[in-house]
Amino acid sequence: MRSYLSVWRLPSAPVLLLAGFAGRLPSAMVPLALLLMVQQQTGSYAVAGVASAAYGLAMAAMAPVLGRLADRRTPRPVLLAQAAAYPLLLALLVAVVLGGAPTAAIVAAAAAAGAATPLVSGTVRALWSRVDPRVRTTAYALDATATELVFVAGPTVVAALAVLAAPAWALGVAGVLAVAGTLGIATSRAMHGWVPAPAAERAHPLATVLSPGMPRLLGSGAALMLGFGALEVAIPAWADAAGTPGMSGVLLGLWSLGSVGGGLWFGARVVSASLPRQYRWLLLGVTIGLAPLTVASGPWVLGALLFLGGTAIAPTLTVQSSLVGSLAPAHATTEAFTWLSTMATGASAVGAALGGALIDGSAGVTGSLLLAVAGAALAVTVTLLPGRRAARVAVPSAEPAVV
Repeated sequence: MRSYLSVWRLPSAPVLLLAGFAGRLPSAMVPLALLLMVQQQTGSYAVAGVASAAYGLAMAAMAPVLGRLADRRTPRPVLLAQAAAYPLLLALLVAVVLGGAPTAAIVAAAAAAGAATPLVSGTVRALWSRVDPRVRTTAYALDATATELVFVAGPTVVAALAVLAAPAWALGVAGVLAVAGTLGIATSRAMHGWVPAPAAERAHPLATVLSPGMPRLLGSGAALMLGFGALEVAIPAWADAAGTPGMSGVLLGLWSLGSVGGGLWFGARVVSASLPRQYRWLLLGVTIGLAPLTVASGPWVLGALLFLGGTAIAPTLTVQSSLVGSLAPAHATTEAFTWLSTMATGASAVGAALGGALIDGSAGVTGSLLLAVAGAALAVTVTLLPGRRAARVAVPSAEPAVV
């Protein structure tokens, strides 16, 4: 607990944690709310799925571009511009859908809103990478835990608003939260210490991705998230097949709560092993935790296994963030973290699509669960592949942004 108090006492830590949580909630709210709203209005899950996918893909494609711009000019102007544009584009999206516009207009409006999604996650992680190394792992653990809570609270808020009012209200709430969180981070004390990248250090668009160590890290992260995407589709299908469709939310919640518990425990530990070794062993732990899900005999057994298996997730993401912060070029920390988010979003979507295809095919739910295990196992394998070693493992900035 003392280590967490050390992080909380940093002048900007409460703002980064609370504003970061609020600013990240839309990422867990908007895709689901958009799916529900479009389906209700058009009566088509296909159109709803395309609109939700357009939102996610546009967000993933634009994030590295804006992350690169943020590193060059500091994230503040980028965040302020997004805080102004994002709620307006969400309002336009609601108007287009509820106004009965053609499918092409709905997809275009969804993509526009996705492209304007504020760079909250990448900016917060980049700022955490600049804190005192003695508390950095704990800071990343808190960040990973907060992210897990986002994906528990976000869908819950959407479900409540969809029942009590309408999915469009969830989009409105998401817009308000995005503005509050983004402005909180943009105006925080932590942002004052940000130094833009010198012009001489600006390289070609893929320089950050191709930095020593980054391809394997991003590849392993993508494999892991592909497995998670398959699992997120398999759990509701499993609950439905078991005759308890209402348990799907509980089961996914138990998975996230296990991750929260594991993240809090890990963040308070001091581990002497190197970050690459920690990452490899934690990925192996995730793989072992997922394997028993394929033979679960009942919903409560599955819930217990999900909780136990989830305990390795937040620690894995904590070490993953530490590795990104240490491997990324000193002038491209925000861009590096946005690439990580982009890879995760894209891989998760692919995993969900493949998992859904397996569920509808002869492999069934078991096939999707096996894909989840295979994704985690592939992540371990990727870390074992040969590659260029990092030339340095350093703090991204000599002057901490949070002191």
